[in-house]
Amino acid sequence: MPLKLCGSKNTVIESQVESEMATKNGLTNPDPKKANSVYDFNYINIDGAVESMEKYRGHVLIVQEPGTEAEIKEFIKKYNVDFDMASKIDVNGDDAHPLWKYMKSKQGGMLGSFIKWNFTKFVVNKDGQVVKRFGPNEDPISMEPDLQKLFQK
Repeated sequence: MPLKLCGSKNTVIESQVESEMATKNGLTNPDPKKANSVYDFNYINIDGAVESMEKYRGHVLIVQEPGTEAEIKEFIKKYNVDFDMASKIDVNGDDAHPLWKYMKSKQGGMLGSFIKWNFTKFVVNKDGQVVKRFGPNEDPISMEPDLQKLFQK
């Protein structure tokens, strides 16, 4: 289940975007090795529009990779979801989205940078820096102490 954070300065992005779609829409992103923060990247939202991560400057973010777009849209019908959602992307391999390559390079997991399963979550501070990675088996409530510290900064 997606974690919803309340408050005007707290945002959750459920991230996903097909590499082919990104190319067709003229989506450009920096080399993950040269990026300074997540704000350097763009993504395609769940409705197909190109969005800049810059719009989240000053916000704490949770970025995760869940199921298919159809599954996500069906799931969120049950809840009053009011946070931004992105389209489906590759998060591993040569076709991985540059934002995910960047986040994985900043916070590796038990298998290095590889994302083993859906619901791996990355926490990004208000300065756009990836500060923590939570594995898919970690209960979302376990993120609360880390998030509270970031919200207060």
